[in-house]
Amino acid sequence: MFQEFATLLTLINTIAYNIDMEIEAVPVEQLMTTDLVTASPGVDVKTAAGTILEQEAGSLVVLDADDHVSGILTCTDLTALVSEGALPTDATVGDYMTEDVTTTAPQESIQDAAVKMITRQIQHLPVVDDEEVVGMLSTTDLTSHLTYMDSSGTE
Repeated sequence: MFQEFATLLTLINTIAYNIDMEIEAVPVEQLMTTDLVTASPGVDVKTAAGTILEQEAGSLVVLDADDHVSGILTCTDLTALVSEGALPTDATVGDYMTEDVTTTAPQESIQDAAVKMITRQIQHLPVVDDEEVVGMLSTTDLTSHLTYMDSSGTE
């Protein structure tokens, strides 16, 4: 998995160099997804997995009663759960979410955000502004943007 992140960083640096752009100047808010998939910690895992599947998302942000980030549940978390065997019928998102969530700010550069993702080996980075979740940045967002920037801009 670390190799995938190292490859992403290499891709970012190569494309930025090749198109002579200042990657540091591109803020996260230009690439982030604002249509968030969220849940509370008390939602059962089966419902959360169905929501992720239905919304075609790679993760969902877990929000506390004040709408602050309290965790994240990713497809990787769900895969680990399934591989472990039987899922308790009373399993909740709060039981299996990642609580130590790395976030970024809307104004942070995509290069800095990518470095966070690579060093922490994560694929989804919630974007938080003044304790409110305003978006999500994924490795797919970064790769799509950088690939487009390196192309002619046509499909």
